[in-house]
Amino acid sequence: MGLQDRAEATGKNVEGKVQEAWGELTGDPKDKLEGQAKQAKAAAEHAKEDVKDNVKDTIDRV
Repeated sequence: MGLQDRAEATGKNVEGKVQEAWGELTGDPKDKLEGQAKQAKAAAEHAKEDVKDNVKDTIDRV
């Protein structure tokens, strides 16, 4: 698992949260939805990295 991959996903999640909040504040549904989409993508990237970590841990135990 790459620490850099996790950091990028976390950055994308924060960016999405800010964009979603901005969309809420300004009443712009496009910004809100784009922010939510960025957060969903970041969550998927974290999940992918979790799977990679679990596979590596399992292999290391064998």
